[in-house]
Amino acid sequence: MKERFKKLLSFMLVLVLTLSLFTACGDNEDTNEGSNETSSNTQGNDSDEENQSPYDEFITVDVFSSQANYQGIQSGWFGEIVKEKFNMELNIIAPNVAGGGDTLFQTRSAAGNLGDIVMIGAENGRLADTVRAELMLDLQEYSDRMPHIMQYEAALDMIRTTIDSPETSIFAIPSSVSNEPATTPSEGLDLTFGPYLRWDYYTEIGSPKMSTLEDLLPVLKQMQDAYPTSDSGNKTYALSLFGDWDGNMMTLAKQPTCFYGYDELGFVLAKADGTDFQSIIESDSEYVRALKFYYEANQMGILDPESTTQNYDTLYNKYVDGAILFSPWPWLGQAAYNTTANKEAGKGFMIAPIEDLNIFSYGATPSGAKYVVGVGSKAQDPERMVDFLDWLYSPEGIMMSTAQTAGTCGPEGLTWELVDNKPQLTEFGKEALLNGDATMPEEWGGGSWKDGISQLNFTTVLPIDTVEGYDFPYDYTQWESVIELNSTPLDVSWQEEMGALSTIEYLEKDDQYVVAPGTDYIAPAEPSEISTLRAQCRSIIVENSWKMIYANDDAEFDSILEDMQNTVNEIGYNTVLEFDMEVAKEQEAARAEAR
Repeated sequence: MKERFKKLLSFMLVLVLTLSLFTACGDNEDTNEGSNETSSNTQGNDSDEENQSPYDEFITVDVFSSQANYQGIQSGWFGEIVKEKFNMELNIIAPNVAGGGDTLFQTRSAAGNLGDIVMIGAENGRLADTVRAELMLDLQEYSDRMPHIMQYEAALDMIRTTIDSPETSIFAIPSSVSNEPATTPSEGLDLTFGPYLRWDYYTEIGSPKMSTLEDLLPVLKQMQDAYPTSDSGNKTYALSLFGDWDGNMMTLAKQPTCFYGYDELGFVLAKADGTDFQSIIESDSEYVRALKFYYEANQMGILDPESTTQNYDTLYNKYVDGAILFSPWPWLGQAAYNTTANKEAGKGFMIAPIEDLNIFSYGATPSGAKYVVGVGSKAQDPERMVDFLDWLYSPEGIMMSTAQTAGTCGPEGLTWELVDNKPQLTEFGKEALLNGDATMPEEWGGGSWKDGISQLNFTTVLPIDTVEGYDFPYDYTQWESVIELNSTPLDVSWQEEMGALSTIEYLEKDDQYVVAPGTDYIAPAEPSEISTLRAQCRSIIVENSWKMIYANDDAEFDSILEDMQNTVNEIGYNTVLEFDMEVAKEQEAARAEAR
C-alpha cells in the first residue's frame, strides 16, 4: 500500500517552483521595504517586537472582490494577521452578496473609486475599460516592493498584452499563476467538478450501476427514501440548488455539463478537447439536458423546494447537517460533511462511479488566470496596498490564504510542521483541515478556524505548485503523510470498490477526465450592442431555466423552453451567439497550441 501511495505522490508532485523562500518555510533574507515578513508561527505574539506592524496609522481597506461570497469586515484569525502585519482591516465589497450582476461594479465605477484593492475579471474588456477609466493604479514604480510578484513576468506580460499597455506598466496581477505545464490538471487529487454523493448511503442500497447522468436519479431517489432525515432530524433531499452565482445561464445547471468535458464561454458550451461547441439554448444541448435532469428530480420529489430562495451559505449549512445527498463539487459536499468523525463512522461524500464521465479539468496556467488583482487609483497608502499584495503571493501568504475551496496548508507551526524535512499536519491541523474546523489557540486570537479563514476567494498561486526548497506542494491533500491518513472506513470502502486511492487516480485509470490547457488567451472586449443584447437575453434565459425545472409536466417544460428560445431569438440572441462562438474558437486555437 505504501508503494502505491508513493507512486501516486510522484505522479502528483512537481519539483520546481521559482518562489523566493519565505520565513514560513525557512530563513528569509529579503528586505522588502515596508513589509513585515516574519515566521507565521509567531503570529499573535504581541510581545515580539519584530512582529509589530511598521505602519503607524490604522486604516480600513475597501476590497472590491467580484468572486467573494462574503461581505463586510474580514474577521477571525486571518483578519488578525492582516491587522498585525499591516495595521489595517479588510472591508470586503462583494457583488455576489449584494444582489449579483454588474450593478455594484457600475455604481462604484461611475463614482470613480472601485476600492483600495480591486479583484475583477480581465475578460470581455473589463480590465482594459477599468484601466482606461483610470480606476487602477500603475504599480510599476512600486516594483521594488514586489519581489514575489515580479517573479511571474510571463503573467504580467499577459496582462500588458490584454489591455495594450506599455511594457513597463503593472496594472494588475493574474490569479492562479503556476510553474506547472499547461496540460497538468490544476486541481490536485480532486478536480473542480464531479458527481459526489453520500457514499455510505449509496453502498448501503447496493451500489447500483450507473451508466449516465440520468441513471443518478433513481439511485438518489432510493437513497432519499432510505434515509429521509438529516443528522439533526430535518428532511433530506437528494439535490439542492441556489441562484447567487447565476450569470449568462443558471450556474447549477451548468455544472453537470462539466461532467462531460464542457465549460461556458458566454452563451457557448465549449468542450475541453475542442471537438464541440454548443449554444446553451439548443434543445439537445448539454445545458438543456441538465435542466431536464433537475426537472425530473423535482417530479420525483428529490429536489429541495427551497432552492429558489436560499443562498450559498444556507445551502452549505444543509450539507453540514447531512440534509443534502449529492454535490456537483468536491469542495462543497466533502468540505462541509467529510469531517474526521463522520469519515471514521463511514459517512461522507465520494465521487460516484458513472461510466460515461469525461470531467472537465482546468490546466495549470503559467501566465495566470483571467481573474486579477490590482490597487485602486484612489487607494489610501498605495505602498501598504502593494506590500499586502506581494505578501499574498509570498509562500507565507499562499499558505495563510487557505479557504474552504482551496487546499493550501495554512500556517507553519500551527496546522503543519516539518518532520525529517517532510510536511505533516499537526493535531490542530488535522482538526482544522481534515475535520473542517477547530478552535484557534488564544495566541492566535481564539475563535473558529473556519470562520476566520480568508474571505477574499482569490488564489494567487496554484496550490499544486511546489514550495521552494522542498519536494511538496502547498496543497496538503497531496502530501504523502496526508494521503496515508485516507484510511478511514469511508476511504477504504470507496478505494476497495473503485480500485484506486484517489479521485484523480480513478479518473485517470478509465480515461474519465479531459484537460483544457491553461493559456494566456483572454476574451476581447465586446461591442456595446453585444453587451446590451446579452443582458436582455441572459435575464430571460435564467428566469426561464428556473421555471423549466419547476414545470408541472413535460408539456409545460417543452413549452417554456420553446417560448424562451423564441423570445431571445427575437431580441437578438444569435448575434451574441455568433460573437461568443468566434471567441470560443479563438480560445480553442490557443489551447491547441498549448497541447
